[in-house]
Amino acid sequence: MADYNVIVIGAGPAGYVAAIRCAQLGMKTACVDKWINSADKPSLGGTCLNVGCIPSKALLDSSHHYYFMEKEAKGHGIKSEGLSIDIAAMQARKNKIVKMLTGGIGSLFKKNKVVSLEGTARLISNTEVEIVANDGSIETISADNVIIASGSVPTQIPVTPIDNEFIVDSTGALAFDAVPPRLGVIGAGAIGLELGSVWSRLGSQVTIFEALDDFLSVADRNIAGAALKELKKQGLDIKLATQVTSATVANNEVTINYQGDQQLLVDKLIVAVGRKPYTDKLGIADIGIEMDERGFIKVDANRQTSVAGIYAVGDVIGGPMLAHKGSEEGVMVAERLAGQKTEMHYDTVPWVIYTHPEIAWVGKTEEQLKAENIEYKVGQFPFIANGRAKAHGNTSGMIRIIADSQTDRILGVHIFGISASELIAEAVLAMEFEASSEDLARTIHAHPTLSEAMHEAALDVDGRVIHS
Repeated sequence: MADYNVIVIGAGPAGYVAAIRCAQLGMKTACVDKWINSADKPSLGGTCLNVGCIPSKALLDSSHHYYFMEKEAKGHGIKSEGLSIDIAAMQARKNKIVKMLTGGIGSLFKKNKVVSLEGTARLISNTEVEIVANDGSIETISADNVIIASGSVPTQIPVTPIDNEFIVDSTGALAFDAVPPRLGVIGAGAIGLELGSVWSRLGSQVTIFEALDDFLSVADRNIAGAALKELKKQGLDIKLATQVTSATVANNEVTINYQGDQQLLVDKLIVAVGRKPYTDKLGIADIGIEMDERGFIKVDANRQTSVAGIYAVGDVIGGPMLAHKGSEEGVMVAERLAGQKTEMHYDTVPWVIYTHPEIAWVGKTEEQLKAENIEYKVGQFPFIANGRAKAHGNTSGMIRIIADSQTDRILGVHIFGISASELIAEAVLAMEFEASSEDLARTIHAHPTLSEAMHEAALDVDGRVIHS
């Protein structure tokens, strides 16, 4: 008889959520995780809670408060002479938030009777997992099913070797103990823009290098264009179609060489060129689990791997590398193991970039619809015409709603503006219920609220916008 019904490998958002849901459904569940924090102690939550989503948002929030006091408070009648920033205190606040949330997962495990095991997991068979504990001891446990949720790690490139002092990845960029006067960032994706924004707001002269010709190529072109203009206005020097060829460290600074024999000297360089699946030492190939050419684990519609009884969820299987996507996959697998018929709807997974203003979207872009020969209509409303946005003093951006020309079903919603990360939830819910733009247009929204911009954009789909 197996030791457990389910063993989950990895305690990030995909893994710990899967483990909790399995336990809630009556399965005896263990979750194996090897994360060690900066204090050399085990810490649940994976990249997201330890060195990703949560700490970055804490710093983004702190830096935005500082930026507001320095640049915008005067317009509200608030005087802030002698303003200064205490980076040590800011980092301490961030670390406190991380500690509270990672510790909270441990409490949730106890509440739901999930057995938390510390150490590095290796698959021996489709039912057995070897665990090398942090003290070097080894034990083997068994289960009826195994869920791999080992996540991802930052991608490194040969021309910019990480030294964790001058050339850093996203983890190192969250731990600076002082504001670098000159900061380089490779990659203008979500991670690069967010980290660049943090340190730019605090006083860094930030230069972002992006190899692609288009800014945020996966986003709506109108939204991306507006965001690029605003971020440049805020002081980010974003160089598109620019390939970094090398980076070297000397005399406590980094020399960045980029195409056209150009150079830039910076104090720190952040490499934010994406993430790759983490499967090191898992023994995946040894037991016959298939992976694709990029190292992602192949799964079927049920998220089962090529080996019976072994499933995989989250970043390690590819698709959108988003915490909420991984969590929902974890729930889906848990419920399917319990005999339920849960499914994932990838068309309604929201995306968010936490710049200020924020960028968020769900569904198709105009470019995608054109490529698929789908006829559509668009409604758009600017935040500058929204009363609540004016009261906030944040009027940049817009909401765009794309609907099917024939059925009026909402196909995509794209937002650049204040609280976009919160506003997108209404769009996700509408699309999940296959709503039309008319449904949103006929829904009463409270006044004055930012969500009225969503209502007006829906009205505009049919050419009857009121306030613009």
